[in-house]
Amino acid sequence: MTGKVYQTAEAALEGVLFDSMTIAAGGFGLCGIPELSIAAIRAAGTQNLTIYSNNAGVDDFGLGRLLQTRQIKKMCSSYVGENELFMQQYLSGELELEFNPQGTLAERMRAGGAGIPGFYTRTGVGTLVAEGKEHKDFNGETHILEHGIIADLAIVKAWKADTTGNAIFRKTARNFNHPAATCGRTCVMEVEEIVAPGQLDPDAIHIPGIYIHRLVQGEFEKQIEQRTTRPGVAA
Repeated sequence: MTGKVYQTAEAALEGVLFDSMTIAAGGFGLCGIPELSIAAIRAAGTQNLTIYSNNAGVDDFGLGRLLQTRQIKKMCSSYVGENELFMQQYLSGELELEFNPQGTLAERMRAGGAGIPGFYTRTGVGTLVAEGKEHKDFNGETHILEHGIIADLAIVKAWKADTTGNAIFRKTARNFNHPAATCGRTCVMEVEEIVAPGQLDPDAIHIPGIYIHRLVQGEFEKQIEQRTTRPGVAA
């Protein structure tokens, strides 16, 4: 370890993991997911996890690997569709699931990171999402109260970072990584490249290092969730 930089994801997560913790995970599908941290959590055997993430990867990659080992107690997600195991565990009652509209989930993370305990939104009014939540009218429209998320741990993936944690996300890998990073009491970020301070354009920084507590550089599989090609083009 040098400052915030750790040699492995296992080292970066040492002393952070505990049973029944909450984790905010960046990524969308298989794009920009913190795969090294997920593998390290699986190896650590941490149990009864509550995970805030847009989805749970696929059956044998991403958060799906933690479903395989039954380490996740509850998912707070927007999307289930690509993961058969996710659906099976939910329908059998083995896995708790809190559905959140995608924008609401992102805003709950952002709000938690900004110190905002809750906000009202029209999204979900009149649906199962609104059941049990406070309703309030603004300008003649009904809204529901959603609470900001503050997780015990955030695990995220960036493209480049300097040693202080200032980071750049690459294209759509920005997705949930930014709000997830801000809402964790501890944030572990894995990156493809770590550079010295001053080597990144300050105007290009997507998230400042103040939110990032631990960094690890690694190599990534970068799987494709749904490979689609034009007719006649080799996959």
